Amino acid sequence: MRNPPSLLSLSIDSAVPNLAHFSDLSPLPDHILLDLILRTLRAGKLNEKVLKLFLATGKDEGALKNFDIGGSLRTLVETYKQLVLRSETFVH
Repeated sequence: MRNPPSLLSLSIDSAVPNLAHFSDLSPLPDHILLDLILRTLRAGKLNEKVLKLFLATGKDEGALKNFDIGGSLRTLVETYKQLVLRSETFVH
């Protein structure tokens, strides 16, 4: 018989579809933030607002370097940062 999912796992699963309603993820420990990022990507729920929420934690660089999660998120984050810099250049 399979073990039931942990409360943490259930909580993260519940948070993924509602991330756009969160205002701050920075209090979350790195391992939970990483799990949240991965599950968000798997669920196809990453959009600009959710990406900004993850980037606002300031933990994205550390989480990406400490864990081998592949280059796709790193590429997405870097592309997003470049686009933001370009848009700020055109606005000013």
